[in-house]
Amino acid sequence: MSPTGHSKLTKRQLMPLAVSLLVLACVVPTVAQSGVWSRQRTGSLSWLHSVFFLDQNRGWAIGSKGTLLNTADGGKTWQLKSASTTDVLRDIFFVDENNGWLVCEVNVYDLKTKDQPRAYLMRTTDAGEQWERVEIKGVDVDARLVRAVFSRGGRGWAFGEAGAIFATRDGGSNWTRLQSPTRHLLLGGVFIDEDRGWLVGAGTTIIQTSDGGDTWRLSRLTNAGPTAIRFGATSFVDNRLGWAVGSGGVVYRTINGGRTWLPQTSGVDVDLYDVKFLDALEGWAVGAEGTIIYTNDGGLHWTTERSGTPHPLERIFFADRTHGWAVGFGGTVVNYVRSEAPRMSR
Repeated sequence: MSPTGHSKLTKRQLMPLAVSLLVLACVVPTVAQSGVWSRQRTGSLSWLHSVFFLDQNRGWAIGSKGTLLNTADGGKTWQLKSASTTDVLRDIFFVDENNGWLVCEVNVYDLKTKDQPRAYLMRTTDAGEQWERVEIKGVDVDARLVRAVFSRGGRGWAFGEAGAIFATRDGGSNWTRLQSPTRHLLLGGVFIDEDRGWLVGAGTTIIQTSDGGDTWRLSRLTNAGPTAIRFGATSFVDNRLGWAVGSGGVVYRTINGGRTWLPQTSGVDVDLYDVKFLDALEGWAVGAEGTIIYTNDGGLHWTTERSGTPHPLERIFFADRTHGWAVGFGGTVVNYVRSEAPRMSR
């Protein structure tokens, strides 16, 4: 017997245990980070504000001065299309391959009358060949709308300055202004179905709805600190697990649908503008100075990826687990292709 009263294991007894532990360690799944980010030529110097892909080949990138770029080969080549406007294109969203939306902003110096609204939408029903203007009734003429998200069931939400939120229930034919619990600028948002969604923005703002936007609830952040956070984007993988990113490299995670949020350590101190999680473990975020960070453990650890550009990256989009794009200043489009799928380590 050992001094502690427990019998010691012999080498013969320890050997099977060691082998079992070794086998267990060898089958723990790890993500094979074999992909790289590389810059794609767009032929444009416009500031690109958003990107959307229907699949790994067909996609769009939009930006300043009415810039509307389209690709059919995953971004190897980009063609300049006409949106019939020279105003700033802030966001793009396709409900399906034919029906898409643009969020547009008129430069304040281009306003023709004091009553002309600074924000409007454009829609296409023929896969982007033609775009028609859609006015939102009730929008403040001076307010900017910056983002729009839609569901396949015909519901949509557009939001932006002064906490403004507009919703449609009929595929965009009619829009109604919703009651908002904040006056802060709303910059990012996501809906996982017809009812449950989250919007984030300036002033440490995170709001959540479970009834399609009829009512909203402010979320509480743990250890937020005295300085207000400017949240740029949020990503949810289900109705409980989500992340929000923002100024100064801030990353927060919730595991209870946004009722409470806890900070994570991103490893960077530059502003983060967008985030996309592919599942509960694997996620990406982009931001200032060409920053791209990556996690494969739900944000417990983040690594900085080489983006190939010093320009700010404003938006990121993944068509699937192995094909992604990020866009930003100076006509910048960077593309990610993973040459190998996640595999079991040996």
